[in-house]
Amino acid sequence: MKFIDEARILVAAGDGGNGIASFRRDKYEPEGGPDGGDGGHGGNVHFVADRNVNTLIEYRYVRRYRAQRGTNGGSSDCYGKRGKDLTLHVPVGTVIADVNTNEVLADLDIDGKKFLLARGGRGGLGNIHFKSSVNRTPRQCTRGEPGEQRELRLELRLLADVGLLGLPNAGKSTFLRAVSAARPKVADYPFTTLHPHLGVVRTAPDRSFVIADIPGLIEGAADGAGLGIRFLKHLARTRLLLHIVDLAPPDPDADPIGDSLNVVSELEKYDPQLASKPRWLVFNKLDLIPAEEREERIAAFLRGVGAAGSPCFRISAISGDGCRALTQKLQEALDTLPTAAAVEATASDATAVFSEDLFADHPSP
Repeated sequence: MKFIDEARILVAAGDGGNGIASFRRDKYEPEGGPDGGDGGHGGNVHFVADRNVNTLIEYRYVRRYRAQRGTNGGSSDCYGKRGKDLTLHVPVGTVIADVNTNEVLADLDIDGKKFLLARGGRGGLGNIHFKSSVNRTPRQCTRGEPGEQRELRLELRLLADVGLLGLPNAGKSTFLRAVSAARPKVADYPFTTLHPHLGVVRTAPDRSFVIADIPGLIEGAADGAGLGIRFLKHLARTRLLLHIVDLAPPDPDADPIGDSLNVVSELEKYDPQLASKPRWLVFNKLDLIPAEEREERIAAFLRGVGAAGSPCFRISAISGDGCRALTQKLQEALDTLPTAAAVEATASDATAVFSEDLFADHPSP
């Protein structure tokens, strides 16, 4: 299934039905009183988080959704039927914002969480509400109110504990395959990962955590180079970042130090809050470096990026060396870090996620 994590839609609640002006005209009551009923209320539009939905692809191709209108009132004090509510199912982790105000309206981060986004219009009043001692034959009635309409922006942000950062071909997908049952595509060319992948890492029968792998970042990603930064939002809920570094790149002219600094720079341009998360360096593909040169290269790298003394790990994702020890350390760290919900609550500017630039190529419905 094609992975879609952004969509823009228009939702409209149902209009209220109209009240009517009517009078009783029974066989033995030719001049009966008013009996016009009220119109029914319009249906509401709800969104609900559903763990059985994985992407927003449905909302990319169907852009308009409308709840049912309330029916009009009838004679003999008959009230109109209420319109049916419309419930739209979205993946867990979907954030919904108003396009016009850029206000975040709902964060559906728990399975089954439901939110009312558009309220149906109230039904109009029939003339039975206007009778009085001085107005025996009221002919007044009111029309139903229109339902709310909203243009909404949907953005899926995956729920994961650990996020993977790094250049294309640094070995992020290979690492995910080594420590979980996930099977992202792995090949010997850049950008084999075209959309995020999740993997569950089980460190004990009753202990596990989730890792998110996103497409690699390159210099200029904030300006759209490569796949840009559109997938970085999937790391917003993570509690810890793993920066995968390839110290043995196939290109002899590559500069691992400069490339790693560029990744951090692109991260800071996108969201300083995300860049401030705990970040561990993971040196991958060490099996391609002679054993006597490994520590010297690692020390030179740490000096070059100014990370001497920072947490760093040595692995070979293709052979699995060091991966188990790393996952155990991750589990221990996650047990002490705040939960994803607490991390999300401390976000400094929720509306910054919804940059208009992200949707420049997606016209309004």
